[in-house]
Amino acid sequence: MPPAPRGFAGWRGRRPFWGGLLIVLAGAEILFTEKAPMRMVIHIGMLGLAGYVIPTLMVLCGLLLIFHPVQRVFYSVLAVLATLGSWVTSNLGGFFIGLLLGLIGSSLAFGWLPDQPRRRRALRREAKREATPA
Repeated sequence: MPPAPRGFAGWRGRRPFWGGLLIVLAGAEILFTEKAPMRMVIHIGMLGLAGYVIPTLMVLCGLLLIFHPVQRVFYSVLAVLATLGSWVTSNLGGFFIGLLLGLIGSSLAFGWLPDQPRRRRALRREAKREATPA
């Protein structure tokens, strides 16, 4: 078996990086729509506070997925619940963009497995690199 990649690619391969990144982007997008200067954005009472807490929780879950992947199942379930909660509290989940990014990212993070064998395509690519004289 060929050695694992080093550097950023190796670090990224040992965690649900893309799922966590999508969740962070979703939370940031929803927070951005909270600050949008539109007349249709109305905050009343506790829903106004939840409109800021839920996307902040999403950003936190995404960062924890990237930097602490051991608890990926808990963080991804919490992120999907926060994403679905943003539908009600945060302008339809950031006008559907943040909602979709959060759901896709949570699904990617939940489905990620830590000890996956290398893909055949990656193995073939490495074999071609080794076979080609430098």
